[in-house]
Amino acid sequence: MRNLFNLGSFASSLVPDIAKPRRYCLRSALRNSVVTGLVLSILTFSSAQARDLREVKPAKEGFSSERLARIDTFMNQAVADGVMVGGLGMIARNGNLVYSSTWGQRDREQGLPMTDDTLFRIYSMTKPITGVALMMLFEEGKFLLNEPVAKYIPELANLTVAVSTADGQVRGQSNGTQSSTQGVGDASKVGMTRAPARQPTIRDLMRHTAGFTYGVFGNTEVDQQYRQAGLLRDHPDLQDFVAKLGKIPLQYEPGTRWHYSVSVDVQGRLVEVLSGMKFSEFLQQRIFGPLGMTDTSFTVPVAKQPRLAQLYAPKGTPGSVNAWLTPNSSAELEVANAYANQGFMPGATFESGGGGLVSSTMDYLRFSQMMLNGGELDGVRILGSKTVELMSRNHLGEIPMGFGGVGSGFGLDFGVLLDPGAAGEPGSEGEYSWGGAAGTKFWIDPKENVIGLFMVQSLPHRTTLGAKFKSLTYQAIVD
Repeated sequence: MRNLFNLGSFASSLVPDIAKPRRYCLRSALRNSVVTGLVLSILTFSSAQARDLREVKPAKEGFSSERLARIDTFMNQAVADGVMVGGLGMIARNGNLVYSSTWGQRDREQGLPMTDDTLFRIYSMTKPITGVALMMLFEEGKFLLNEPVAKYIPELANLTVAVSTADGQVRGQSNGTQSSTQGVGDASKVGMTRAPARQPTIRDLMRHTAGFTYGVFGNTEVDQQYRQAGLLRDHPDLQDFVAKLGKIPLQYEPGTRWHYSVSVDVQGRLVEVLSGMKFSEFLQQRIFGPLGMTDTSFTVPVAKQPRLAQLYAPKGTPGSVNAWLTPNSSAELEVANAYANQGFMPGATFESGGGGLVSSTMDYLRFSQMMLNGGELDGVRILGSKTVELMSRNHLGEIPMGFGGVGSGFGLDFGVLLDPGAAGEPGSEGEYSWGGAAGTKFWIDPKENVIGLFMVQSLPHRTTLGAKFKSLTYQAIVD
């Protein structure tokens, strides 16, 4: 990617006021995000328990304020260059908020500034939340990780494998990992299926080795069948989704390849089957309410819609699932096609565990801090510490990670950094993370006790802003 940012020549006085950082008011955010969801719990808290996510000066937690200012300089330049319409970043260490800033606008066309209570479509950052929900049921003895998914979801009991992709190299891929837009498989074997060596397990779902795909990142016969079946469109419920999925062959043998897929949407249905509750109700009662995540949901209520960031797209992006298959190098952003927003509005029924949530930065910070604390936040325990440890370790063994993830592995719905040197990025061994399709990104670094959050809204996302936010975060650590 060409260098769009000339930091040396940037003059902050030339940046419009709308692009200048708006410092975060933690006291106000905590009041809005915690009180409603934790009224009963707060009554029982001691002052010692209500200890997490206080706002402190960066130096108290080993950060240089001068170096943190480089983030604002960089991101304001991105806004000025039109690479980003608006964004928000947060950094916490040792349970204290050391940095939060906004840049640009949440809605350029209406002239609305980015604010600290802006709501974002977090897409695949939904996955770790779904994983936590499922592991809460694991802790209750509802299932074992190596049990077949079909034991609990009979619609997936008779899965077959597509011979064109399972028994040969897919053109446009490397070592059978993440599909490129040109991956098509062996054309001479299109339409042929066979029984898999084994059925996918629940652990396969959580580590993306179940053999499913997404349908939008590649063009194999299985990808095409996903698109034809409308798997990524709205469904009446998750049961309907898995019923349609069960009629399409797997792209690969379960347990043999890491391949990013709809498997976390299947996990959402699994939560329903095991809990006897609608997926959204389970999340609200067991995670969002207890953690005070009052702005996280599958659809945005009318009263909150003015806070929802506008979704942008590179100019010329098709208004369909073909957006990911169409090459587009435009750095100019325009308002995304309305279809991309339909699934987040009242009336939408598909509760996608893989990418359907809207959230605020503070809500997701509270979720991340709970994980960093070993499953507990402000006296509320969501998971046991050993379960968090299990989720955040590599489960791939010798299976290579996709997305060109050298030095990386995958846990249970989290990516895991195994070797920062091999990955070529700052961080720590054992750090776990993920991102979203619109450019959002988070990571949790247990060795440094650091959480980073970066929020932006353009789809498909074509920048490296999230990775650069992370680099700029670590260069600011001086102690």
